[in-house]
This record gives sequence, C-alpha cells and structure tokens, in this order.
Amino acid sequence: MEDTIKNEQNIQNELPKDQQEIGNNETLKQEEKAINFDELEKQIKELEDKISELEKNNSELKDAFLRKAAEFENYKKRNENEQLILIKYAAEPFIKSILTVYDDLERSLNHIKDDNSYESLKKGLELIYDKFTKILESFDIKKIDAVNQPFDVELHDALMQKPVENIPPHTVIEVLEPGYIYKDKVIRHAKVIVSSEIITEEQIREENTNTQNNNNHQG
Repeated sequence: MEDTIKNEQNIQNELPKDQQEIGNNETLKQEEKAINFDELEKQIKELEDKISELEKNNSELKDAFLRKAAEFENYKKRNENEQLILIKYAAEPFIKSILTVYDDLERSLNHIKDDNSYESLKKGLELIYDKFTKILESFDIKKIDAVNQPFDVELHDALMQKPVENIPPHTVIEVLEPGYIYKDKVIRHAKVIVSSEIITEEQIREENTNTQNNNNHQG
C-alpha cells in the first residue's frame, strides 16, 4: 500500500501544479481510507475477542448451573429420604420406653408362678402403673380429669344421663372409658355418665296435668 502511494506521489511531482494539488488530495483520501480500514480491522478483532470471551463465560456459567442443579436434586432426594425415615420410625422413642413396662409385666407374671402373694402382686402392678403413667406424661400424654367436672362436649362423650341428688345437672358422675390429650389435642374423648335433673312427683303430676289439658283442648 505505501509503495503504491509513493509511486503515485512521484508521478504527481511530474504533473503541473494544479494537477499536483488534485493528486495530493486524492492521495490523502487514499491514506485516510487505508487508516480507516486498519482501524476497522482492529475493532472487528476486538469484538471477536469479546464474543469469544463471552461464549467462554457463558459455557462456564452453564456448567456451574448444571452442577448446582444436580447438587440440589441430590440434596432434595436425601432430605426426602431422611423425612421418610423419621416418619417411619417416629414412634421409636415411645416404643423403647414402653418396652421397659412390658419387661416389668413379664417379670411380675413370672413372680406370680413362684409366689401367689396378693399383696406383692398388687404392689408390683402399682409400680408398673406408676411407671407407665410417667412415660405417658413424658410424651405429653395426659388423662382427662372428668369425674365431678362439668360436661364438656370437647372432652367428653356422654353415653347416658342419670339423675343424682346433691349434684348439679350436666356433671360427669362416672367414667366408663378414660379420655386422653396428646399435647393440645384430644386423641380420645372420655366416655362418661352425666347427671340429669331430678324430677319430683309433683313435677310429674304437673306434667301429666298439662299433657291432659292439651289433649282435651285439641279434642
């Protein structure tokens, strides 16, 4: 490119002055074009380098994302398996606790075969009962205190009503099957007998009279 420009300049020097000026202008334009072309090539090269770098970064980010996604999927599966194991064996602590009571019952039965003492048997059963009660309480399982308490539909299941003197109506007078609360939830309602109002003979006569009057009025 430079040799070509020099040759053109030599030829222009042999031309008249006015033609030399025209030739000089054309030479300057050619030089400017050459400079612009070199700059354009440089810019293209820089852009190509940036594109290559961005493609490399994109590939690295894609690989990192895929690794993180795989790690999360593995973590999710491990967590699900751990939760399934926890649910499957959730009752293990309670079972291990009541096994001690089961062992005590077995020892008491073996003791009965050797010694038929009623008092020793009673004492052994009381100890087992107390031990079992403490185990239930340690797991936040409590028996519902029902006798002499006002009837509560949230705690009690009334199987029948019974008139009782000196006891207010709708009071639990007997528990047929105990109820239990686990933490703050009733897991079994207490089956109970509830007191009812005592109807006197005078009230019976008055009720019969009212019934008879109503029948006569209707007739």
